[in-house]
Amino acid sequence: MTSFDTSPHLNVWRALLALAVVFVMLATTGWTALRAQRETTALGASLSAWEHGRIDGHRLPDPQAAPGRLARFFASLTERQRLTLARRYPLAVGNMNGAPVELRYRANRIALGQARAAERARLHDSRLTPDGQRAAGRRMHRFESLMGTGRHILAFDPEGSGRVAEVFGDLRRAERVSVVVPGVDTDLLTFQRTRRRYAAPVGMAEALYAAERAARPSTRTAVIAWADYTAPSGLGVDAATATRAGSGAARLNALVRALPGTAPVALFCHSYGSVVCGLAAPALPRRVADIAVAGSPGMRVRNAAQLRTTARVWATRDADDWVQDVPYLEVGGLGHGADPVSAAFGARVLSARGARGHSGYFEPGTESLLNFAEIGVGAYRSVDCAGEDDVCAAGLSDAGTAGRA
Repeated sequence: MTSFDTSPHLNVWRALLALAVVFVMLATTGWTALRAQRETTALGASLSAWEHGRIDGHRLPDPQAAPGRLARFFASLTERQRLTLARRYPLAVGNMNGAPVELRYRANRIALGQARAAERARLHDSRLTPDGQRAAGRRMHRFESLMGTGRHILAFDPEGSGRVAEVFGDLRRAERVSVVVPGVDTDLLTFQRTRRRYAAPVGMAEALYAAERAARPSTRTAVIAWADYTAPSGLGVDAATATRAGSGAARLNALVRALPGTAPVALFCHSYGSVVCGLAAPALPRRVADIAVAGSPGMRVRNAAQLRTTARVWATRDADDWVQDVPYLEVGGLGHGADPVSAAFGARVLSARGARGHSGYFEPGTESLLNFAEIGVGAYRSVDCAGEDDVCAAGLSDAGTAGRA
């Protein structure tokens, strides 16, 4: 499941909001300490090796340097040198903002192959329980799937529940770029689904990419299924607070700032993903023209102006989405603030006709997906507003600007 999608009992959610304040400081402090004491990960080891590495006798730059500096470094290398670095440090290069996207795809394919081999070995490890061996098998098959022909993996980290991002279209040549930001229960194993396909990040991005191409065939587009943050698991304290969203927002900003070219960017943020986008908004570069949220529990602000972004802010919610019954408040760090589809919030409210509940916003044929596609390609005058939303209708004529919502 990608976001608040377990048909939860709303009274349990309300109880969490009311009672978790007793435990939230302990939980947050414990999680922070755990992060500080975490053992070296495969990605961490690859980055450490990079920091001590050389190419033809020359030291390598700081992997955390600004994307522009890293881009200039890679541009100064020969093709042979770039491929050598991808083979030596696949996880570092595959997740390095500033590295050429094609090189990241190649590096992540190498890293996926190594991760697949590790899981294959675990699959037959007699020291594991049967459940552990089955889990290894599931991860091995997921890695094999991500290595499939034509797949472009922009980010990959096998640690824990895992993180991943995939590109649909030609990111380097795109005239418009869209980023799908999913919510709760998103990880490597839920990144793609066969059943309920369009409730998972890959299905969301595939549907949006197809709808954008249908909406404006002459516009070169690219869509990123971005599950490159550690999302909350289930409807616990993490889902009721912004702890995971805060780290996700930093990663989302890093992604956007490292995208090649100058094409306008639109963010499509589902459920808890809208909390991530809300926290990211103030630091987003001006090339982010639109932020659209669907089934949002809030964006950690009282109104759109407090997002302090030059992007247009759009919101949509299906009439049958249970998230509308979640209390829209923020008290002591619990809850995520005002309702983005309320008139007082000030977002441009889109029609979601046909979306069918909390996870149907990217289903083909829905007005929510058609609206997302029109926004993604910049065809604002074709957007279908919800009811008599004057803010939305009045804003459809400003197609050439990225004014505040």
